[in-house]
Amino acid sequence: MMELDAVIAANRFGLGARPGELALIAANPRGWLLNQVGNTAACQITADGLMSGTQAFEALQAYLQARNAQQRGGDAVRFQADERGRLANLVGQTIGRDIEARIQHAITTPASFGERWVQFWSNHFTVAARSAQTTPFPGTFEREAIRPHVWGRFETLLIAAETHVGMLIYLDQAQSIGPNSQAAQSGAGQRRRAGLNENLAREILELHTLGVNGGYQQADVTEFARALTGWTIAGPRVRRLAGNAQIGEVVFVPALHEPGPRRIMGRSFAASGKNQALDILRFLAGQPVVARQIATKLARHFVADDPPQSLIARLETNFLATQGDLSALAKTLIKSPEAWMPEAGKFKTPNDFLISTMRAGGVASTSTQALRGTFEQLGQAPWRAPSPKGWPDVATEWAAPDAILKRIDWSNLAADALGESTHPVRFAEEALGPALRDTTRTAISRAQTARQGLVLALMSPEFQRR
Repeated sequence: MMELDAVIAANRFGLGARPGELALIAANPRGWLLNQVGNTAACQITADGLMSGTQAFEALQAYLQARNAQQRGGDAVRFQADERGRLANLVGQTIGRDIEARIQHAITTPASFGERWVQFWSNHFTVAARSAQTTPFPGTFEREAIRPHVWGRFETLLIAAETHVGMLIYLDQAQSIGPNSQAAQSGAGQRRRAGLNENLAREILELHTLGVNGGYQQADVTEFARALTGWTIAGPRVRRLAGNAQIGEVVFVPALHEPGPRRIMGRSFAASGKNQALDILRFLAGQPVVARQIATKLARHFVADDPPQSLIARLETNFLATQGDLSALAKTLIKSPEAWMPEAGKFKTPNDFLISTMRAGGVASTSTQALRGTFEQLGQAPWRAPSPKGWPDVATEWAAPDAILKRIDWSNLAADALGESTHPVRFAEEALGPALRDTTRTAISRAQTARQGLVLALMSPEFQRR
């Protein structure tokens, strides 16, 4: 039983076992997981060339300035040709390096539960590269707003996520101006061609905290959006209103803030300027419905698409009792018997499938240029979620026949890369341990070539689920 628990710890809680890892975990699977809780250092990514949020903003400004300068020249054909190069350079400087570092960390980290925990929260607070303006920021957002706070309190993580440069740009908060603010009254708002933007307020309420049925009304969204005005980024124009703050720095500019008190969900918030939005975020983090939302998402991600209500209730109780202590929440998940049921209840997302394959193969480094295309082909390009809801977390979104065929195609390529020297049965045993069924082991062993055996192992139900 301890050996099967090691498989569950590595694959359901973690990102898949590396060669020899199951034997190490088997000594104490729950202890292996608990030792990762609170280990913030193991969740950090340090690699040469990674930009901070302010540096990414500066890179974006340089790109926009070069694009706008050439666009004014009027040579449309030359502009289009050069634009491809400018955009490729921006991607290479920013998100390209972050993708490489993130994949490298995921396939080699000995703390893969910690990495799955990070990726869960990064998806919960989605910042996606859906345009040139948002491309530089998902990686730095995850490194600066998510990774340092995933073992702390939910309130702290919430504030860090919502006030990061990446989130302010992704959900258009940087352009939001209070209709009755000093800037709007003076005409500066008209010059910036901006007004009140409700995107960030709406997604905080609907996706990050209360949920779509969380009891808020449209009036609450608008009031919250008014409270958030003033939170922006020190760009070339705004920095003059913020004491010449550093370009790319997140600042609160009183001149952009909608004056007055706010009333949200029956609670009054004083006209406290910068602190008004922060007070509302703290209020939201403490709402009981948030505990239910987070508990349900966690249980769905780690255990089953239709998770046991007993597990949801236990996680919810812990969240409320500890005021959103995420380390305590992770320990409760680890200690819950529902999380250790032998049936593999989750179908791997493309990210899970690719990362677990590389971990099982003992890959230490890889060509991220080729992998980016693979992620794209399988439908889950890093930090390219289709909406602020993030990537879906249920099998129906990933197990369509066409998606399975694409996994088979990639498995053939992966088998070529792993090479004929990789023994397919041993590969499957190292990855799956006692979860490997006799029928699957027999089918792999009877394959005509090692390559065919590896494809059978990768596409087996045991490997495709966790």
